[in-house]
Amino acid sequence: MNSRQMDETPAALLIDKPAGPTSHDLVQQVRRDFAAKAGHAGTLDPFATGLMICLLGRATRLQRYLLGLPKTYEATARLGWHSTTGDPTGDLTETGSIPESLDLPVGTIEQRLPMTSAVRVDGERLYRRAHRGEEIETPVRETEIYRADLLSSDGDRARYEIECASGTYIRTLIETLGDAYCEDLRRTKIGRFEVPASGSTPLSYGELLAFMPERRADEEEANRVGHGSPIEIGDLDPTVIPDGESGPVRITTSDQVLAVARVGDGGLLRPEVVLV
Repeated sequence: MNSRQMDETPAALLIDKPAGPTSHDLVQQVRRDFAAKAGHAGTLDPFATGLMICLLGRATRLQRYLLGLPKTYEATARLGWHSTTGDPTGDLTETGSIPESLDLPVGTIEQRLPMTSAVRVDGERLYRRAHRGEEIETPVRETEIYRADLLSSDGDRARYEIECASGTYIRTLIETLGDAYCEDLRRTKIGRFEVPASGSTPLSYGELLAFMPERRADEEEANRVGHGSPIEIGDLDPTVIPDGESGPVRITTSDQVLAVARVGDGGLLRPEVVLV
């Protein structure tokens, strides 16, 4: 893909996913519409709605920088019921037992992965085992719940706005109430990105990576970056993370994003993904 094609094809689409289709279905449709390679920056279950970021062309190589962004959801808990999957697609049983407290846990918590998860255990995705009727003890992982605000409740249902780290299972979080399952789920934000007002909104590379610190390159530096060579940090003061490596940095010129880089050996910015 040359620079002219990159200008004509957006780096990504913000999509308001409807209930029903899988995330894979949407990516396949975008791939057909643009006749280009396509990927995603985080899936949603078929019953869930809301924001998906669909990446196009070379932007699919940026997935690693977007998957870890925090997520915000609106979720409705159906109280006094049990679902075998934690959502409306499972076998539902009315228990009539309404949870005494509607408080969801916040902070660092542990979650046992649901059998409906796409995580691989012993080389096979959990949901494939679930489809065969298998039950195994799934792994436990830590996640972070930044906030879980109760928006409303009417006795049978409770509605929440939840901000959490990537990889959190909202249906599993809702099940901590007791006899309750996640009746509907809508993702409203991924990092700074919000659900588009219309069905989809295109993003340029600059818009997609605007959350990263920026290092502006001159013409000579731009040529070096284009060949994958490192450049000086210059006046950039990147955010340093605990393992001693810098967070990702976008290297730009006045009119385009050249690459995503990190500070490496020798204190130089070393390109990880070259876009031009």
